[in-house]
Amino acid sequence: MTPTNPENKIRVLLAEDHTLVRQGFRRILEDDARITVVGEASTGLAAVRQTKELKPQVVVMDLSMPELGGLEASAEILKELPNTKILILSMYSNDAYVRKAFEIGAKGYILKNAIEVDLTRAVIALAEGGAYMSPGVSNVVIESLRAGSFEDTSQDAYERLTLREREVLQLIAQGKSNKEIAVLLSISVNTVAVHRAHVMEALGLHRTAELVLYAVKRGLVVPQ
Repeated sequence: MTPTNPENKIRVLLAEDHTLVRQGFRRILEDDARITVVGEASTGLAAVRQTKELKPQVVVMDLSMPELGGLEASAEILKELPNTKILILSMYSNDAYVRKAFEIGAKGYILKNAIEVDLTRAVIALAEGGAYMSPGVSNVVIESLRAGSFEDTSQDAYERLTLREREVLQLIAQGKSNKEIAVLLSISVNTVAVHRAHVMEALGLHRTAELVLYAVKRGLVVPQ
């Protein structure tokens, strides 16, 4: 795919919650004359908003983002802008994370410990219509396929939650009140309460503490 901006550069949005890390990624990418970083986001919700506004060709998305996780934010972006290329960054090569990333429509998955080697290559590959995985990720996928562990997750209760319910679950786990969640998601407090009740029922949980523990185990939030 040929970049469509006047300078014929690949337009990239960086979504990473740590400012210094994000600045490092920017320097790596803009060392290549073919790439320009058009925006930066420090939360999943901000990444969704900025992608809709700036319409980059490639979104470099950290897996663990505050307010809305990287996978959920990516799904929201692709729902409205299906031609956007999503590149997931992660510390984890776990096959469950990799599978979910590609299920929601990501085209690339690279490990942070290989960022200097893989980041520019991956962005260019995705902009040209291809896909990219760090060698460490590729090996995990191959071994999982051989072992038959790249299983169908259709019976997983979490997979049956709507995107909005997943957003509410993550924000609850981050300690947000119903009122704070309502403001962040631009919905009413009553709607948040309904989503909260449905999430708890769907997951078979009864207390907020159980929701938090569940979210941590799923990797939706990082324990402080």
